[in-house]
Amino acid sequence: MTDDAIRTTGLTKRYGRLTAVDSVTMSAHRGEVYGFLGPNGAGKTTTLRMILGLVRPTTGAATVLGAPAGRPGAARRVGALIEGPGFYPYLSGRENLRVLARYRNLPAPAVEAALAEVGLDGRGRDRYRTYSLGMKQRLGVAAALLGDPEVVVLDEPTNGLDPAGMAEMRELVVDLSRGGRTVVLSSHLLGEVQEICDRVGVMHGGELLRESTVAQLRGGPTLHVRVTPTDQALAILTRLTGAGQVHRDGDRLQVDAPPELAPRLARELVSAGLDVHELRPAERSLESVFLELTRGTGQASGGETDTQQEVV
Repeated sequence: MTDDAIRTTGLTKRYGRLTAVDSVTMSAHRGEVYGFLGPNGAGKTTTLRMILGLVRPTTGAATVLGAPAGRPGAARRVGALIEGPGFYPYLSGRENLRVLARYRNLPAPAVEAALAEVGLDGRGRDRYRTYSLGMKQRLGVAAALLGDPEVVVLDEPTNGLDPAGMAEMRELVVDLSRGGRTVVLSSHLLGEVQEICDRVGVMHGGELLRESTVAQLRGGPTLHVRVTPTDQALAILTRLTGAGQVHRDGDRLQVDAPPELAPRLARELVSAGLDVHELRPAERSLESVFLELTRGTGQASGGETDTQQEVV
């Protein structure tokens, strides 16, 4: 049995002269949280729709749990929330889920299990129109969980939520993965992807620019150093860490080294009579990686340290 819950090969979708998705080859492993990272219009939702069998690809193929996308056998084992939930406003949350369960010939306990999993079992009797935006999103996830699917696909699950609602949704996604499910989500919020995803695919202009684990994408730890005189510090740090490990940016130095090495480097610099103004560990955020990958496309903007930065 393959470890891939989802796999696409050369997945492409064209609408006339417009190429919405261009030859995307990706894989989401079983039991992981896989994130599609990219700005609005990058092709994330179209890719998810092809994976779910809702849109037919122009070329290429997608398999879900070993079966071609959209086949009934695979579809029954997949739950999805695409482009926001849609429910009857005059029905309660529980009644809305019961309607969906009847369409799928699912027993009544499936509704209660889904409500409990998203933390809405205490509000199931309330009408949908009285729900907050966060509750509506959670009910949408509950609908995706009906029938206890092995794969859950969520399109922008935190879209429009306040910080508290975003935190609750992130916790819910992590809990789904801990239960053994594969979760595939799209997002244009860099911090969200960085916090909860095991592996990510960076999409831009319909293309998959990069796919790897979050740790690999961000690279190894570094030390930011500001010390005078800089030339002398550069020589000392290079001797201690090796050639190619120290990079200069004006009066700042970046050392590719773990934080545990910081005390030794500080002692050596001070012993040599240098003035150490700053020495701190730092890791690249997903934002800085995204900017590097998309540089020159006209989409990149902003700083590098705010991990909640939105890709716009």
